[in-house]
Amino acid sequence: MVLRYKLPPGYSHPMTDVIGILEGADPIAVRSGDGRLVQVSADQVIALKTLSARPIRIGEIRNLETAAAAAWPGVEQAWIDGWLLRAGHGFTGRANSALPLGGAGTVAGFDASTIERIRQWFGDRGLPTLLLLPDRLGTAPDGWTSEKETIVMAADLGSVTLPLGPPVTSFADRPDHNWLSTYDAHGDPAYVEAVLTAVVGSATFGAIGNTDTTLAIGRAALTEGPDGKRWVGLTGIHVAPEHRRHGIGSLICGDLLSWGRQNGATHAYLQVSAENSAAIALYERLGFVEHHRYRYATDPVGG
Repeated sequence: MVLRYKLPPGYSHPMTDVIGILEGADPIAVRSGDGRLVQVSADQVIALKTLSARPIRIGEIRNLETAAAAAWPGVEQAWIDGWLLRAGHGFTGRANSALPLGGAGTVAGFDASTIERIRQWFGDRGLPTLLLLPDRLGTAPDGWTSEKETIVMAADLGSVTLPLGPPVTSFADRPDHNWLSTYDAHGDPAYVEAVLTAVVGSATFGAIGNTDTTLAIGRAALTEGPDGKRWVGLTGIHVAPEHRRHGIGSLICGDLLSWGRQNGATHAYLQVSAENSAAIALYERLGFVEHHRYRYATDPVGG
């Protein structure tokens, strides 16, 4: 269940959420994944929804990865034997890697000829050969090193309790200087902005704060999978260190999800490092669950 309930006066925000197992109805009692029991009276409850868990099919992984690739396509793309190759000036692994999407009911090829053609494509752009390998769509070839395990989390927007009232987040079609400074990306600012704004769909850049202080930022991209499902993907979520643990991360995520739903999205996803337990807990509270994982594989031959 996901329970949204009112907080007493004096808190930094008027309400909060908890996700867990419903253990009682009078008062409402929900036990979260970390074992904490939350009990609230009926008059404190704003919303209470059931979340369902089910097995994820290979086709669903491919569909979501296709939508996610459209949201982060780099600035140049090519197809080689069922692999989607992306180049983005070396900024981020997602924008500079090969993804084995294949086609429905097929797998991407990976014989010696395919390997060499992929190497050549990245080498021509001065980039190392990097593979992004989602669960059940591909495994690292012999001798390649797998690293940076990432969890792809997803949510049905019909089951997510979104913010009530007007957003506290401001939106823009492109990231401004304050947004980029808070994002703190390493690389040429022009290249970074080119990758961030490249999307096969539409995107928005959200920020909470004012001209002097930026509290939090986030990017939302609206794309479509091969099955016609419309996804809103959250990336670049960042809360200034001095403003963390005050509910601001939940606020900007909620506003970005609301933007997605208002623009036709029915589902949402995000990617988070498997080692980032704090972020995972935040996204679980919002209603996200693990969909699948992916890892990067690096070429032992080099770039």
